[in-house]
Amino acid sequence: MPFWSLLDDAARAHLRAVGDMVVFPPKDTLLRQDDLTDHLLVIRRGCAKVAADSAAGYQAVLAIRKAGDLLGEQAALDGGPRSATLTSLTPVEALMISSSLFRAAAQSMPVIALALQQVLSERLREADGHRAAAGAEAVQARLAALLLELGAEYGRPDGSGAVLIALPLSQDEFAGLVLSSRRTVSRVLEQWRGRGWVTTGRNKVTIDRPDELKRLCGTGY
Repeated sequence: MPFWSLLDDAARAHLRAVGDMVVFPPKDTLLRQDDLTDHLLVIRRGCAKVAADSAAGYQAVLAIRKAGDLLGEQAALDGGPRSATLTSLTPVEALMISSSLFRAAAQSMPVIALALQQVLSERLREADGHRAAAGAEAVQARLAALLLELGAEYGRPDGSGAVLIALPLSQDEFAGLVLSSRRTVSRVLEQWRGRGWVTTGRNKVTIDRPDELKRLCGTGY
């Protein structure tokens, strides 16, 4: 569950009181890798991508964060530099809270501390799960599961059963999210286009045959 959903009304009211609402247009930077800024964010509307740059210049997209998610908690808690860059994929409204005020809130309100602990645990499980899937599942299965998940969360059905994923994600970003190469993801999407399963455009994917992708990844989406 998102961080915000784990809080009670009193905790939400307290965080709103000590924070400030900020708005980011699409493609804006919410947090930047290696910065030493001293705050965290809770997304209230919209979604953002989490990406990290390697020393070799390669950018890996690590996750998509949505409404209710807590962002920047690690650097805010340990005082270190940001480990990733967060960029808005849609217009984003977020609650910005200084690290000191957030830590004070967590100390005075156990529900906030417990929610934070659960978020940190889930992020660790998420990272472990991605690594395990990369070694155990075919790229086709991981990509099918990702498209179905994004379609369920951000899709726009067109009435014929097809679903447009309404997020501006490139094939490089899809590759990062499934821990594969752009070449492999492009090849898989080309095969699926030929079979009539998906339609692709510039930063756009439509799932034309969701049942075929469900069969590939063996999920109940």
